[in-house]
Amino acid sequence: MTMITNAIYVDGVRAAEPSSLERTFEELRRRGGVAWIALYRPDEQEMRQVADEFSLHDLAVEDTVRAHQRSKLERYDRTDFIVLRPAMIAAGRVEVGELHLFVGPNFVVSVRHAESPDLAGVRARLEADPTELGLGPTAILYAILDQLVDDYAPVVAHLLEAIDDVEDALFSGDRDVPRRIYQHIRDIIALQRAVHPLVEILEQLTGHDAMQSATEIENDQLRAHLRDVFDHVLRIAGQLDSYRDILASGLQLHTALVSQQQNEEMARMTETALRQGEQTKKVSAWAAILFTPTVVAGIYGMNFTNMPELDWFLGYPYALAIMVAAATTLYVVFKRQRWL
Repeated sequence: MTMITNAIYVDGVRAAEPSSLERTFEELRRRGGVAWIALYRPDEQEMRQVADEFSLHDLAVEDTVRAHQRSKLERYDRTDFIVLRPAMIAAGRVEVGELHLFVGPNFVVSVRHAESPDLAGVRARLEADPTELGLGPTAILYAILDQLVDDYAPVVAHLLEAIDDVEDALFSGDRDVPRRIYQHIRDIIALQRAVHPLVEILEQLTGHDAMQSATEIENDQLRAHLRDVFDHVLRIAGQLDSYRDILASGLQLHTALVSQQQNEEMARMTETALRQGEQTKKVSAWAAILFTPTVVAGIYGMNFTNMPELDWFLGYPYALAIMVAAATTLYVVFKRQRWL
């Protein structure tokens, strides 16, 4: 059986704890008051049993059985169907759960599809204040919403700390920064999908159209409490938007820093190549200067018999003159070309 808690409250005090759903329906008809039934991943048969007793709409029941719904508020006659997405930190990542609520004139059915949130603390806090619990199903709804929004606070704080770590790592040359940024952005988007629809849900709950629904807020203090929750949701939604912008800017900054580093590296490589080119030109110039005398000396060093210059009186100084003239000419040319 997936039933976690089953209680009937009369004037804010727990009057009965039926052992089965059938007993709950009988006791509620006999005693009056408000029933709060908490279920954990019920199957279709169990949900049909609850739906038949409280006249729940088939579409809402189908959504509950199938789960994986977005946050929303749907109204069917005098019953409100609310899907909430609680969040928590698990293994350093944001984990979003799913909680369905059926709120009627004299009952609240909460259906949990994840391990969190644990509503036992909410129930205990309400039972400690019979005056507030005596306000009926809307008081239970407010207490659940208040706890849900309070549970967002440590998740938002975790994201802020993660952003601070990323900002510190941006200038450290950590190559893992882009992956971490994408991971945090995915976590923020998951939380945004849970938080942003709450704005519309709370607007519906506190607006004029709520006067014709099961969640009609007649108590001024309860309405003020819901507005306070609404303000917290708006603040969290704004924080998440700014966090996402910061991470997007951080990703752009990281890209710019990487490009700058690459440009600086290319500049250093270019400067090195230029220096090497200058050295190569100098070596090539001196090699060319020395090559011409070497050619002349090589020719006259062959000592062939039929070389007329060998018997010439001015042959030796002529050869030296040619070597000096050629070397000098090349030196002047290379100097003008700034190779030397």
